[in-house]
Amino acid sequence: MANKVLVAYVVADALFVVMGIIMLAFSVVVQNIQSEIPTEGKQAARNLLYQRFPLTAGIANAVLVFITFLFTIPGLATPARIWLKLGAVMATVCSLVSLVLGLYMWILTLKTKEEFAPLFMAQTNTVQELMQTAFNCCGYLNSSSPAFITDATCPSPAAAALMRGCATPITSFANIFVDDIFTAVFGMVGIDVVLIMATACLLKERKERERFRHIDEKAGGQLGQF
Repeated sequence: MANKVLVAYVVADALFVVMGIIMLAFSVVVQNIQSEIPTEGKQAARNLLYQRFPLTAGIANAVLVFITFLFTIPGLATPARIWLKLGAVMATVCSLVSLVLGLYMWILTLKTKEEFAPLFMAQTNTVQELMQTAFNCCGYLNSSSPAFITDATCPSPAAAALMRGCATPITSFANIFVDDIFTAVFGMVGIDVVLIMATACLLKERKERERFRHIDEKAGGQLGQF
């Protein structure tokens, strides 16, 4: 019968490395697409949000996850507990880094409206027009701040004055988008914690097995004297 503690550890370890793969893939893909020329307003807004993400830190954390996973392999293959202890320490570091990244993303949602303004204003007329069309708005704070781009959504100053600024719909879109991402990052922290707990259980079990083995050896030696 399979050792349930060992099985739980293996499952947690597998989830841990899958988490690292997802984090690395997301960070690398986003780094490659964040500077693409957008063809649609929501794509333009997403690309601008991506430019504020801590992608380099995400890649570094993913690499640390893989290194930690490598430490867990000899911990499974050998009875020595030192590898498991090192793996637990490194998993703790990974969880703290992931927690910091998640908190950073959460803080972004608190300052989206103010910090997105200079990004919006720095875009070309074409990109601003794409966002005006996608979010059905004119200008950023209002039609004159900055001045709206004349298009089908904002055909004239009079019509633009009746439209909302892009700040509110873009902020709402950005917060929902980033919420999903930092929730996923916090979920990764949960996987880290599960691995740490599974490691603690496995260490305890191995310590108990070693203690009983010593007791059996001692008892066997004493019986051999009679």
